[in-house]
Amino acid sequence: MTTQQETRPAAATKPVRWAADAVATMREGARLRLDYSEQSLWRVDRMIEGLRREGTPSAAAAQVLRDLGAYAGEVIARRTGAEWWTAGGDHWIRTPDGRLWDPIDEARRCFTGDGSLRLMCRDATGGTHR
Repeated sequence: MTTQQETRPAAATKPVRWAADAVATMREGARLRLDYSEQSLWRVDRMIEGLRREGTPSAAAAQVLRDLGAYAGEVIARRTGAEWWTAGGDHWIRTPDGRLWDPIDEARRCFTGDGSLRLMCRDATGGTHR
């Protein structure tokens, strides 16, 4: 049996890289600074809303949505000590209170007009601003 400490690094590898890709892409392409703060998720939600309003095809937005979802997951992980978990190719965050969050799917929902990474983060962190 594997311990949580042994599985965490492997589960976190891809989402941590995707989050870093989002930070770099937004900085270079959109001149948008993402600093892993809860407040930065306002900008992320607006960026996703802009993609939707521009009529970006969902297939074309898939990678950026994955990366921005992973970024939101990293915001939660850094604020709460949450851990990335993975199974069957899906990645989610488990907060210390045992709740599971799917920030990558939430980014997709945000793209369809039915989600918010900022609000998910607020719920996952209990509204704390550390």
